[in-house]
Amino acid sequence: MNINISIIDQRLLSIVEDIRQKASEELDIKDENKFKPLAFVYLCVKTILDLDNDEAFDCLTEGGGDFGVDAMHISEEYDGEFTVSLFQAKYKKKLEGNSNFPEEGIEALINAIQYLFNPAAKLEYINERLLTKVEEARSLIRDGYIPQVRALACNNGLKWNSSGEEAIERAGFGDQVTWEHINHDRLVKILQASRPVKDTLQLSGKAIVEDMEFSRVLVGRISVTEIATLIDRHGERLLERNIRRYLGLQGNRVNEDIRHTLTSDEKNNFYFYNNGITLTCDSFSYNALQDSNYQVRVENLQIINGGQTCITISKTLQQPHLLHQNAQAYVLLRLYQLPPENEGLVQRITYATNSQNPVDLKDLRANDERQQRLEMDIKQLGFNYRRKRSDTNTRSADITSGVAAEAVLSVWRRKPHQAKFFSREHFGKLYDSIFTKQLNGAQVIVAVQLYRIAENRRKRPETTDPDFVRYASCFIAMQMGQKLLNEMNVQIKDISHKNFQFTQQLIEKNGEIYFNASLQDIQKALEDLYGEQEISLQQLSATFRRGDLISRLE
Repeated sequence: MNINISIIDQRLLSIVEDIRQKASEELDIKDENKFKPLAFVYLCVKTILDLDNDEAFDCLTEGGGDFGVDAMHISEEYDGEFTVSLFQAKYKKKLEGNSNFPEEGIEALINAIQYLFNPAAKLEYINERLLTKVEEARSLIRDGYIPQVRALACNNGLKWNSSGEEAIERAGFGDQVTWEHINHDRLVKILQASRPVKDTLQLSGKAIVEDMEFSRVLVGRISVTEIATLIDRHGERLLERNIRRYLGLQGNRVNEDIRHTLTSDEKNNFYFYNNGITLTCDSFSYNALQDSNYQVRVENLQIINGGQTCITISKTLQQPHLLHQNAQAYVLLRLYQLPPENEGLVQRITYATNSQNPVDLKDLRANDERQQRLEMDIKQLGFNYRRKRSDTNTRSADITSGVAAEAVLSVWRRKPHQAKFFSREHFGKLYDSIFTKQLNGAQVIVAVQLYRIAENRRKRPETTDPDFVRYASCFIAMQMGQKLLNEMNVQIKDISHKNFQFTQQLIEKNGEIYFNASLQDIQKALEDLYGEQEISLQQLSATFRRGDLISRLE
């Protein structure tokens, strides 16, 4: 038996226990035989997209009427486009690992892509969980955003065969859809990404090396072919979690430009067109008696900026003739040897060099003074603030920094549309307005509790709930926060440890009342906006994404 297949199968056993209750409550899955396949989908989504536990589970759409899609994730729009990841998984009980991903699975994904992204196509026999996500994507398409689709075929075996490949070619989707095979080997490779990298970098030409306050800096030039082979050798280990956020070649302007340069007559000018890559290590050494073309030995190498560039180079040069043709194409390299004990310096450098890529900033803000202060303040109130990423499941007393940001932005800052659809900026441009110096632990906890009431209803709506419940959780939480303040006759600045216990009692006693009253507020605002006309799910999704209702709710 393949050891990686065994590793994944064992991991699924613990995942099943973690998600069993949620699967029963939210997906109505109670058949014992379905839990392990569901756990496999969940593991694929969580690992490939690098999502928190709750975010990953929220992507699951498996069940009756799933249109052949076991999970779906919609990214935020960026540069006029957005990415949709569609997962279909086939998990076999027999662990030989010698079965191909079935052709009918590929056909099902093709069929889903043909229908799901056509706003005019009527969908029947599709479950509400998937329909909500589909109409969200369709509303973006109607607003002019272009979908880039990742079709991820997941199994504990081999890639699809030639018949599956022919089906993909016949579909004629072109560059707008990329196809990826995810199996046990790929998952284990990512999960083992924390092992340190030792290697030798072959530089070209002259380089500058300088000692700077207990650190060392090397600035030089490295061939793109050297980068490609480096990625091939180490992959995810070089980029830690960043590879899971790879934006792909198609639909990403910067990455497409990189590929175009490497495949054109301009390849030898690549050095001048690219901003270069930044790496850190615990130590590096080289033969200082040489005057150029250094072979640099590195310990614990990490790429902290330029990961997109490196992966795009690797993917582009997978064709042997391109690898040879780019022998004279180079990229600027900055290598920093930093003191291992100075984690703060590494964090600050990583933040500064990655500030144009806000999706990574939640991790980089983890050691911010405000995050540390909130952790201490929240702990004193009996809760646990998780400012750093963790693979362990969250308990009711746990509050992650991501959930805190979304809740505070919705409830206290009254920007629910930004809370839901601009999460990439929560720890970027919006960070200072969310995590102000005045924000205290009690305010965070209260916001999260109200937000969770609304979110739980979104995930498990009652049969009498209106359709907008699936789109409006942040708006509902905003209204609930205002009703709480009104009942206490205070302002947000007055919420503190002094009245925290009283606030908790009110939420426990009147949380459901606040929720139902907030539903009525939003229903009235929708009627004010649309009058008597019927509102489609696409319109609802667009309405809450744009924040059209905020002024009416105020």
